[in-house]
Amino acid sequence: MAQHAPPGGAHRTEAEEPTIGGLVHDLSEEIPALVRSEIRLAQAEVAEKGRAMGVGAGMFSAAGLLAFFGVATLVATAVLALSEVLPAWASALIVAAVLLVVAAVVALAGRRKVTEGQPLKPERAAEGVKQDVAAVKEAVR
Repeated sequence: MAQHAPPGGAHRTEAEEPTIGGLVHDLSEEIPALVRSEIRLAQAEVAEKGRAMGVGAGMFSAAGLLAFFGVATLVATAVLALSEVLPAWASALIVAAVLLVVAAVVALAGRRKVTEGQPLKPERAAEGVKQDVAAVKEAVR
């Protein structure tokens, strides 16, 4: 709590000044309360953000499910469109084969990306640290 100078610019006497012991006592009482209130604020903020993230994740899940149904409908549409010129079994077979080929291409591309990330250790960072250690050792000599 801040104290202001009395009007007229008069100086306070020592009796009006808080003692160091009093200030330390006030500080020891106010700091834990401040820390507790900051922790409560942080908890409330995290809880609010967590709820928002949960709602967002649910909405993404719903969007993914709807997109899946949309793609399935497009596949059925492709089969029906091909069945106008081919027997229904042939059109379904052609659409299924195309989907399997696309799935295989995507799987191979994904496998390549996964193997590029192996091993899961930060090789460039480790090499940088080794170079730093070598530079420090050289500077010490």
